[in-house]
Amino acid sequence: MALLAEEVVEEWLRRSGYFTLRGVKIGVDEIDLLAVRHRQGLQPECRHLEVQASVRPVSYISRVPKAEQKKGRAANSAKRSDEELSEGVAEWVHKKFYRPKKIELMKSLWPGEWTKELVLHNVKSDHEVDLIRSHGVEVISLRSIVEDLRKPGPLVSSAAGGDFIELITLGTTAA
Repeated sequence: MALLAEEVVEEWLRRSGYFTLRGVKIGVDEIDLLAVRHRQGLQPECRHLEVQASVRPVSYISRVPKAEQKKGRAANSAKRSDEELSEGVAEWVHKKFYRPKKIELMKSLWPGEWTKELVLHNVKSDHEVDLIRSHGVEVISLRSIVEDLRKPGPLVSSAAGGDFIELITLGTTAA
């Protein structure tokens, strides 16, 4: 599901005039999507997007904090205190957006500011999403992205994922 969602997000970005890189590997880490869009007379817009999509979520986005895992707790345990959830979210946000090698790569592509964005579908915990937002991460609904793809007037009418988007929107996208 996540790879399909990434493809939808990438198509949305491309139709909005962004050049994209998807699935960027950095050692054992990966960046889901990087997107850059030129703006006449302004600095380019640089976006770092992570995508988490689930139809029926059974676990949190983040993991149990590493200290608790070392004590034998399962990484995906659904039983967490507010403190454990907060600590797990902080570790997750750091892993996804603040690892030095990721920042170094993005700065080598463009030295300007990069956004931190998370695309979500259904989630187990709205409180967890609020905690993610508190770390400066913009949260975008996958549903809103699909709705945007249905609207007329994108900068680019179709890109590499056009057929896929036509299928998931059942042909209701703008021509």
